[in-house]
Amino acid sequence: MSEPRPSDRHDASESDDTFEEIVDEATQRDPDLAVIEAGSRTLRTRSGPPLGDTVPTRPADPETDRALHAVEQELAGRWGETKLEPSVTRIAALMDVLGEPQRAYPSIHITGTNGKTSTARMIEALLNAFELRTGRYTSPHVQSITERISLDGAPIEAARFIETYEDVKPYVEMVDAQQPYRLSFFEVLTGMAYAAFADAPVDVAVVEVGMGGTWDATNVIDATVAVVTPISLDHTDRLGDTPAEIAGEKSGVIKQGATVILAQQPVDAAQVMLKKAVEVDATVAREGMEFGVGSREIAVGGQLLTLRGLGGEYDQIFLPLYGAHQAHNAAVALAAVEAFFGIGAEQARTLDIDAVRKAFASVLSPGRLEVVRSSPTVVLDAAHNPAGASAAADGISEAFSFSRLIGVVGASGDKDVRGLLEAFEPIFAEVVITQNSSARSMDADELAGIAVEVFGNDRVQVEPRLDDALEAAITLAEEHEEYAGAGVLVTGSVITVGEARLLLGRG
Repeated sequence: MSEPRPSDRHDASESDDTFEEIVDEATQRDPDLAVIEAGSRTLRTRSGPPLGDTVPTRPADPETDRALHAVEQELAGRWGETKLEPSVTRIAALMDVLGEPQRAYPSIHITGTNGKTSTARMIEALLNAFELRTGRYTSPHVQSITERISLDGAPIEAARFIETYEDVKPYVEMVDAQQPYRLSFFEVLTGMAYAAFADAPVDVAVVEVGMGGTWDATNVIDATVAVVTPISLDHTDRLGDTPAEIAGEKSGVIKQGATVILAQQPVDAAQVMLKKAVEVDATVAREGMEFGVGSREIAVGGQLLTLRGLGGEYDQIFLPLYGAHQAHNAAVALAAVEAFFGIGAEQARTLDIDAVRKAFASVLSPGRLEVVRSSPTVVLDAAHNPAGASAAADGISEAFSFSRLIGVVGASGDKDVRGLLEAFEPIFAEVVITQNSSARSMDADELAGIAVEVFGNDRVQVEPRLDDALEAAITLAEEHEEYAGAGVLVTGSVITVGEARLLLGRG
């Protein structure tokens, strides 16, 4: 039986009942990795051997390291990513004086609440497998700012990052002088990414929004493929209080005549996206209809998938990531690449299965149910909202057979921390409450007060310093004579995960 193609456009007159049949309840996803560079304190516990890494450390050359630090300091002096004036006026002005570098290559634009960075990495891997030069822009970073701009699957070299900054700096200063507000940290990095991609040059750019869509700094591209990962409540002070309101902001990435790859969404969010697609004559492919996950089973080091793409079925796909949410991310990524190549609309065929298998088998996503230590096993997950926490809880329960799991939670004060803790309560035997070095971090005692209400007093321990919290959690995992079956999950904030990663010797 043939599957519908994305060229089968949605009829705006369809009833809400039809939407409910078409769009399943939102798949709860692991959040995007968004961690910042942290300090280099030494954890006072035993650490297992390195398990391999793709995240760059500081430059080995002292001069390059000093130059990179100087660039970081200059960028840090601008508005941070949590302070913004919703407009693309400044970034558009920068693109103009730079000669519109973002128009030198086609783009795939990714928005949504959870899953953006994992999906971007998968799309990049697939495009690389078909010998296309790629530029990937994601945010924030794990340990090095250079990770935000990737060329051909690898973070831009520090020297090239510095050179790119120096190249655009005069134009940035020119725009600063003409605008009521200076370009922000994120806007300057976005300009750098687009310039670096044009200079490489790349065949295609894979671009993740920073926040929202309509007024996001990345939204000066006219992407031929727009990807919308699952939408849930986050950044409600800027994007809206309902999935529909948030979808309204994120739908701004859908451009005239584009193809929209729509992950499973809440019904009201799907309605907004489909309405926008109709308005701009965009083609829509919906997860669960035109593409999706055919089957999945747990495998050593990940999972084995059968994916149903726009052009047909792809079986025996090994994905070295944990959790059902990552399988859904893989289906979205595959459909996006098929759409980029015109499959499903212009062509009725599948991509080369060997290339697809090779690409997915190579995918890594630091900070997403990432094992960073053994004996006992320590896992990092950057869940920072209830939807992401729920996905992480499901994923770790499915993939790991821990007899006892200790949580280490440090959260930002502007998040739904109660909802996050409630999602983890069923899987944590005990929780160690802590805080990270960010000014946005919720005070450990304040967070502990909420944790006691969720877990009960006997299951909560407070260690304000993250290194002490990690040591306490590892001790708790070991002391009940369940050494081989105990584990630790560090979560609650992307910043907490980034700092823990360094403390555990992964930086």
